[in-house]
Amino acid sequence: MEINSRQLGTITIIEVTGRMDAVTAPAFDKFFRERMTSDRLDFVIALNRLEYISSAGLRSILMAAKQVKARNGRLLLAGLSDAVAEVFNLSGFNTIVRICENEEAALQQLR
Repeated sequence: MEINSRQLGTITIIEVTGRMDAVTAPAFDKFFRERMTSDRLDFVIALNRLEYISSAGLRSILMAAKQVKARNGRLLLAGLSDAVAEVFNLSGFNTIVRICENEEAALQQLR
């Protein structure tokens, strides 16, 4: 798994590539915590390059969403691949975390 981030004003965009599973999810957790600061509470997590997500990966996304919500921030997911979208739909996570068609749509909602 590869994780990158960039800032667009106060919005942090995190791009995840590869597989998010029990082996790689702890790296995502650490990466996310390091980017969450008192002045950076709006996040877009771009998953269009994520090929696979396991229950451990879903847990990491859920924990990130809870951390952001506890600080009155906002977190949106963007651009889920078909395989990842199917996992979110089957698990019901699509009703827990806001999902946008692409990064631009997510940014528009946060502006």
